[in-house]
Amino acid sequence: MKDFFKNIPTLHTERLTLRKISPRDAEDMYGYSRDPAVTEYLLWDVHADLRHTVRYIRAVQKYYAKGLFYDWAVVDNESGRMIGTCGFARIDEANRCAELGYVLHRDFWGRGYAAEAARAVISVGFNTLDLKRIEARYMIDNFASARVMEKLGMRYEGIKRAAIFVKGAFRDIGYYSILQEEF
Repeated sequence: MKDFFKNIPTLHTERLTLRKISPRDAEDMYGYSRDPAVTEYLLWDVHADLRHTVRYIRAVQKYYAKGLFYDWAVVDNESGRMIGTCGFARIDEANRCAELGYVLHRDFWGRGYAAEAARAVISVGFNTLDLKRIEARYMIDNFASARVMEKLGMRYEGIKRAAIFVKGAFRDIGYYSILQEEF
């Protein structure tokens, strides 16, 4: 698994290219990472400035080199802009399971981009990495993210009440999953 992510392959969909995150993505990433609406339902806070984003991308490069970073940059083919990321927040090799995650620039919300990118990542998970299960979670008020999971054919599994403490509050977390044979 580590070897695969050391040389993360480029993926292509109808409207998107998913590729390794690069230092050249700093301004585009900062463009969405500084938006409180984008980070509202995420575990991380807005990026304070471009330097923060540059430092983050440098750290990502080190994790890629070790095969320990599982996200792709999501690039809009029409504009060439990096509009977000999509990949696995974690992988449990022993149980052939991974957690899907995604984030997109607000300008690209509601147009099917998240599902398009996630479908490509899920395909790699099942067809290349031979995962058995891919799951995703969302903060209960994030209805748009739950809708993406449903579009992907994921099944709702339930809610963990007060499951995480983030941004000063305990949050209820909803769970969806899809199995290899369901994809």
